[in-house]
Amino acid sequence: MADKGDIGWRLMAGAAAFAGGWAAKKAIGVAWKKSTGKEPPVNPESPDVALSEAIGWVVVVGIGVEVARLLATRAAARQWAKGTGELPSQLMADAAP
Repeated sequence: MADKGDIGWRLMAGAAAFAGGWAAKKAIGVAWKKSTGKEPPVNPESPDVALSEAIGWVVVVGIGVEVARLLATRAAARQWAKGTGELPSQLMADAAP
């Protein structure tokens, strides 16, 4: 069973990743509209969306959201280490997957 520190870290990391991903998707949507002059596709899977636009949107959002989640989780890990004196066990450099 997970200890309280492990549960606390999972909650903190999950919240940070969610917030980072949400903010990134919003920012990417604004940038998309500004650069293309069109709203981002709501449903890229739809045949009504041009294939090039759908692929472009999926690539930009996929990379952007994952980078934002990574940065948010790393920032949360730094704060966790400041508060507890050590990184969460899942993030130790020598931890097995």
